Amino acid sequence: MISRASRRLLSLSRPPDLEADQMGKIVTGLFTSLDGIVDADDDWQFPYFDEELFARVLAGWRSAATLLLGRHSYEGYERLRVEHPDSPMLAFLDATPTCVVSSTLTHARRDGVTIIGGDPERIAQLRAESEGNVLVLGSPTLVRWLLANDLLDELNVTVLPIVVGEGPRLFDDMPTQRLALRLTGSEALRSGALELQYAPTTR
Repeated sequence: MISRASRRLLSLSRPPDLEADQMGKIVTGLFTSLDGIVDADDDWQFPYFDEELFARVLAGWRSAATLLLGRHSYEGYERLRVEHPDSPMLAFLDATPTCVVSSTLTHARRDGVTIIGGDPERIAQLRAESEGNVLVLGSPTLVRWLLANDLLDELNVTVLPIVVGEGPRLFDDMPTQRLALRLTGSEALRSGALELQYAPTTR
């Protein structure tokens, strides 16, 4: 499911700068409630998406040389493409090479999208060949898999100041029992959201 916040991003009048930052890392950005819920329900996420948070989201998008998606997120963005065919943000999605990690999809629906399986060596190769960041959009299941296989370089979590109670949590069904992370940055936003940046201790 794609949230109303993502829909607003796709309706902005100006697409993000497409220049990559040459960092060559696999990075992700996720939004969670205080109790760790990561679904895309508009009812609790959208009120916190003010101009400050939107600017930060767009800055993360600008860093991307390659997009990496799980199947559900990929299919959600393809549905969104139908709903917002005139959005200038589609210039970003269309101009950025995209890889979809899936064991069930057999072909992509458009040029610029490559379906890859869940082979850690293939993901490591993707990172090595990318001229900038490999950005994971949403895709919490994929994020857990990347962490478990020591492939994620940077985990960005924006904690929204609300307790949701029910829904999928970020670390549900984590393939490994323990995972040590180190805090590399934090900042409180005007909305009350807290941005946290982590890196695996192996980095």
